[in-house]
Formats: sequence, structure tokens, C-alpha cells
Amino acid sequence: MKKIMIAVLTISMSILLGGCQMIQEDNTRPKYIFLMIGDGMGTSHIDVTESYISYKAGKLGGEQLTMTQFPYYGSCTTFCENQTITCSAAAGTAIACGQKTYYSRLGCDKDYNRLESMAYYLKEDGYKIGILSSVPINHATPAAFYSSIKSRSDGYGIIQQIPQSGFEFIGGSGIQDLYGKDGKMLKADKYLEERGYQVCFGEEEFNATADTCKNIVLCQYKNRDGEPSTYTSVDDDDPTDMSLATMLKLAIKHLGEDEPFFIMCEGGEIDWYGHSNMTMPMIQSVIKFDEAIAVAYEFYKQHPDETLIVVTADHETGGISIGQGESWSNTFIDWTEVEENWEKGKDRYFKDAKANREFNEASHIGWTTSYHTGGAVPVYSIGKGAEKFAGRIDNTEIKGKIIGK
Repeated sequence: MKKIMIAVLTISMSILLGGCQMIQEDNTRPKYIFLMIGDGMGTSHIDVTESYISYKAGKLGGEQLTMTQFPYYGSCTTFCENQTITCSAAAGTAIACGQKTYYSRLGCDKDYNRLESMAYYLKEDGYKIGILSSVPINHATPAAFYSSIKSRSDGYGIIQQIPQSGFEFIGGSGIQDLYGKDGKMLKADKYLEERGYQVCFGEEEFNATADTCKNIVLCQYKNRDGEPSTYTSVDDDDPTDMSLATMLKLAIKHLGEDEPFFIMCEGGEIDWYGHSNMTMPMIQSVIKFDEAIAVAYEFYKQHPDETLIVVTADHETGGISIGQGESWSNTFIDWTEVEENWEKGKDRYFKDAKANREFNEASHIGWTTSYHTGGAVPVYSIGKGAEKFAGRIDNTEIKGKIIGK
């Protein structure tokens, strides 16, 4: 009887220890990590976009973006240390560094003490790092992952911190504050090149130089005068401009699969079009961001046991809604009419805020503000450790859930 009990106990302990080992293995950090941030992208931005793509598929609803098909869903609070409604700098810092800070500060706390972003932590742990955006490389969200500076408005000071990071891939539409505030500084791309970075413009230049360079700064295009783009996003009407999805493919190619990597990829124009209450461009910017997410998802399918994808936002912008007004008729959305009216008058809407407001009212699309709001933002995740991001979290928890601390 004693032998039987000992045998049962031994088997039970083996199962228990095996279970513990399994849990430990499941909690190891993913080899490949994608953090996708839709700047200004609230749940309603996604709802409006999915309503539109459903219309394009001949339906009233039911069509989904790649991100909303991920198995885990949560929501994330966004307030900063001194305001209920945050900005991209403070929110980006909270996500990247795991700590709240004052409005407009990047990578530092309220007393200007430097905070370490998850990108630095992972680099020290052997990960290659890619930071990319559809807006300038020194805009607030991408900068939160490599810089520590008193104000997000110091674009040149942010650029000066890129060489200190040693990150292998930095990409965006261009470079803001090209010559510094006084216009007399060494041109930013030259500054980077003198300190070990190859600055490329477009896919062709990247392909010609990337194999021989460890550290790359990739800008999507130059202005007509040959200078890097400064404070503009990609021109959606120019087919020569590189998409965010293409840039992500190039980042993956440059970082390679032999060593672990972390990539932060931002869809920045969602926020810009939210500020201006531009419904159709906002929808297109969400779709373009989702196309980049689809690139990450295709990579995940090749490495499902080693890859984590987390999709979220730094804050919500504009307070958009499907439907507006006080009558029953305002609950009817005719996307055919919306699309046709936009194509007829979009040049005027970009120039005339009143005309754009009238377009939104006629389309029965509501906007509550031209700035950020304080609502929680969605979190979609798939892959190794994705279950950690389900439910209600705060943006300061994202760093710890990704790095395992």
C-alpha cells in the first residue's frame, strides 16, 4: 500500500512539476515582437472603417480588419500624470517606458529624469530594434522609444539621440525640424550619417545600401527641392510613395530572423486626420495601418510559437461616431453617397473646415472635438503571450507585459 501511495505521489509530483515547467516555458519572452500603435485610433475609428469596408464588400456590416480578427481583446486607459486627456508624447512614454509623465514630455518623468524604454531594455538583452512610422521619424510616438527630452517640440534634439540608441532600423515619412529651430544646425540627415547611420530615401536606395550598413534611417521620400520631407505625411495620391506596409517589410528584411527583434510600427496619420475631422482620409489611414498589421500577421503565421503582435493606440482623437444629429433620419449612413460626395469636393474640404464640417453632417458622421479625448483605446493581440493583454489594462502595463517584468 505504501509503495502504491509513493508511486501515486511521485506521478502527481511529476505532473505538477511538468505543469510548472510548461507554464515557465509559456512565459518566456517571444523571439519576435511587433508593437503596432495607431496614433489617435479609438474603437470608433475602427467601427467607422469596418462599416465602410463592409459597404465596399456589398454588406451593411460584418467585414473585419486584420486587427479585429485577433483572438485577444482588451482596452487600455491613457491619462497622463497631470491631465485626464493625454498627448502622444506622454502616452508614448507611458507605453514605451511603463511610467506616467507630464503632458508633452518624452522619455522622462515629471522631474526630467530619464526613463528607459522597452526598446533599450530589449536591445541590452540581445534584440535588434526597429522603430518606424508613417509620419516623421522624430515625431512624438516613435521618439518615445529612443529619446529622453524635456519637450516633444525639440525635433532636432530628438534626432541627436538616434545615434546614441544604436537601433538598427529607424523609419518614417521624413525628418521634422531639419536644421534646428534657428535654422543653422547641421542638416539632420548629415548629422546622422556622420555618426554611423546610412540615411536612405525610398525602397530603391534602401535596397542599394542596406546590405552593407548595420544601422539604417529610412525616409519614405524627398520633397521636390530634394530635401527630406519635414512635417508632412505620405501623399496618398502619389503611387511612388512607399507605404507603411512596405516599410515594415523592409524593416523585417533588415533585422533578419536569425536574432530576436522588436519592432514598433506607428500609423501616424490616423491622429492627423482625426484632428482635422477628415472622415474619408481617416478611414484610409486606418486601412493602411491595418495593411501593415497584415504584414506582421503573415510573419506570425510563419513563426506562430515565437511571435507576439500587440495592436493599440496612444489615445483617441476627434471623438468620431457613426451617426449624429437629433432625428431618426440621421441614423441612416449611405456610404455610396458619402464616397461620391467626398470625391467631388475633397479639394475644397481640405482647405475649408466649414465645408468639411458640412460634409460630415450630410454623411451623418459625428465628430465631437478637433483634439484628443480621454477615452480608453482598444488592444488587440495574437501570438506568444497575447493573453496577457486581454481585459482592462493601463498603458503603463504594456512595457512589463512585453518584456516580462
